[in-house]
Amino acid sequence: MRVTSVLVWVWIVMAGAVDAAPETSLKPVARAEKPTTASIPTLSDFRPTARPAVLEAALVEQLTHQFQAEADPGFQRALASQIGMTTRAFAALSPQAIGLSSRPNMRPNGIVEKAMAQRRARAKGAVCGDPDIQGETVGFVPGRLSACGIKNGVKVRSFSGVTLSQQAILDCKTAKAIKTWVNKGMKPAIGNTGGGVSQIKVAAHYACRTRNNQAGAKISEHGKGRAIDISGFKLRDGRQITLLQDWDRRDTGAMLRKMHKRACGIFGTVLGPDSDRFHKDHFHFDTARHRGGSFCR
Repeated sequence: MRVTSVLVWVWIVMAGAVDAAPETSLKPVARAEKPTTASIPTLSDFRPTARPAVLEAALVEQLTHQFQAEADPGFQRALASQIGMTTRAFAALSPQAIGLSSRPNMRPNGIVEKAMAQRRARAKGAVCGDPDIQGETVGFVPGRLSACGIKNGVKVRSFSGVTLSQQAILDCKTAKAIKTWVNKGMKPAIGNTGGGVSQIKVAAHYACRTRNNQAGAKISEHGKGRAIDISGFKLRDGRQITLLQDWDRRDTGAMLRKMHKRACGIFGTVLGPDSDRFHKDHFHFDTARHRGGSFCR
């Protein structure tokens, strides 16, 4: 009987504790009611409200004074004379702006004139329709043999800013191929060594002769303005790289071999020091066509 009374008392206490502490229980909370369509925000709720006319006018006035104080005078004059726009009208174009961005100072007239003069000089000295190929047009070049000569020859003095030790007479197809090789073969191979190449040593260009000057041989591509022989390079720091002395060296030889490899495909024929005894001291590049593609040795 006593045990039963105790159990009843415990049950009453626990029931009262549960009812007294609903906030600390783990009972699930009821879901909030689903919002109605009217309570869902739309894009129009986020659009900025238009400024009052008084604030708009004040902002334009502020921008006008700032523009007059900070903008370049030449630009202000251009607005008035060339565009026909007043300072106030310019400021009113962007009333939402917080301020005007700073403008860089105009270049001095001397720098602009020098740059324009250089551009005109490059355009004047361009041949084959390419400002990177500088020289002069010589037109028809006759040959003492019937198979020699150039129909439309040019005399080139530099390719992509790199001068030649002697001006080379070529046709435009060959001149353009040499420029491509200078940019994609020679310059990447040398890199920044010695500051880069300042001059290409030209051993031969147009010459009405047979291949390798051998009696009875066919007319060389040199006799048609389609070939150039290169014996070395002068770097900007004054150092010289020659095929005769540097082809088998570890450092400079690697550069020369890279140049030779990258010439394949650009030219029809690529010959170097390892090809034969006639080319121990120079590269021979020409634009002859071969049935099997480029001939590289």
